[in-house]
Amino acid sequence: MRIAIIGAGSIGGYLAAKLLLSGQPVTVIVRGANLAAIRANGLKLRLPDGTEKTAIPDLATDDLAAAGPQDVVILGVKGQQLSALAPTLGPLLGPETAVVPAQNGIPWWYFQRHRGPFEGRRLESVDPGGAISAHIGSERVIGCVAYQAAELVEPGIVRFVEGNRFTLGEPDGEKTERVMALAQALTRAGLKVPVRRDIRTEIWVKLLGNMTFNPISALTRSTLGQIIGFEPTRNLVVATMAEAQEVASRLGIRIAITSEMRIQGAAQMGSHKTSTLQDIESGRMTEVEWLVGAVAELGRLVEFPTPRIDTLYSCLRLLEQTTCGGQLSR
Repeated sequence: MRIAIIGAGSIGGYLAAKLLLSGQPVTVIVRGANLAAIRANGLKLRLPDGTEKTAIPDLATDDLAAAGPQDVVILGVKGQQLSALAPTLGPLLGPETAVVPAQNGIPWWYFQRHRGPFEGRRLESVDPGGAISAHIGSERVIGCVAYQAAELVEPGIVRFVEGNRFTLGEPDGEKTERVMALAQALTRAGLKVPVRRDIRTEIWVKLLGNMTFNPISALTRSTLGQIIGFEPTRNLVVATMAEAQEVASRLGIRIAITSEMRIQGAAQMGSHKTSTLQDIESGRMTEVEWLVGAVAELGRLVEFPTPRIDTLYSCLRLLEQTTCGGQLSR
């Protein structure tokens, strides 16, 4: 199986290293200082005990044409980078190439191959103007939910914190030959890879944490433990999760875990800084649309008010503008 991973940051770098260390061929597509470091020293995976393992990609490049058509392309970049990336993917896409978008939040393909009342509907918050869907056909998509906590600590070095589950699922729920083959490849790399018939439910389970803890952490510069340990912000988390759960329910999603269970899971990573806080501290744009804006858009779609979600969304967008040079268009 020919696998290309675009982006060697926290998730992309972790997946690439794990696959390579298990002896499977991977092309890593990356730019700038990260590319230079990987070419010079390999891709290094720093483990929780401080030891490092070095993986050597079959090809590390910033030239998609040099990589050529793949069996699977894993998009390991942030959601906000996809609109610019999607039009460039052509050289990697053969007739049967599968694309695995490994982003947090509500994916741009959410209503594609949905088999529901909103089949084919485009979410403007995560696919503005159809910039992504115009270049990645829904038939190519394999959904995923990544549970790895990792961080690109310097070019070419990914620090792994915890989590080895990487859930896969076709948007239409079929257990196809391609999704099972990819699951086997990732399993050989040491990951736990359940294949779900309803990947959207899995997306919502993770999103409950991302769409609450991430914006609150960025706005308050707090860790998960600090948010949970301060009663007013803990209560805000619970109330915001309740809004999201109702939106999900109106879309036919039944989330089995409670908000308290989700909070307890976050408490186990008490000192962890969310990816959104890391982005703000580094002056980077965040995944605000994917984590929060899309949920607000879905709330409007199902005609359920989401005042807390809307407030977090507005505040985080303003924070982006004032700290990252972002432009507010609406």
